[in-house]
Amino acid sequence: MGEKLQQNLRQLVLKKGNEKFIFRYQAGCEDTLLDAMVCQAKDSKTNFDWFDAAVLSFKLTQTLINEADKLLSDPEHQAFEQFGI
Repeated sequence: MGEKLQQNLRQLVLKKGNEKFIFRYQAGCEDTLLDAMVCQAKDSKTNFDWFDAAVLSFKLTQTLINEADKLLSDPEHQAFEQFGI
């Protein structure tokens, strides 16, 4: 696996009883991750339900907000704002 690809690989993990649900995704492909969670929640053959999907989507949202905050507080980004870029 390429280094660039590996840097952008992320995962969300949910432990539920004796089970562990692991969702791996590429940064920027969060919509595909959400689709996968919906499919799992709809599948009656798994113990992954809508509450689990809500918990992980909330965690995903928190992660994205934290990343956005880091970008906005980055001095390089602030320099671009000064020039109206």
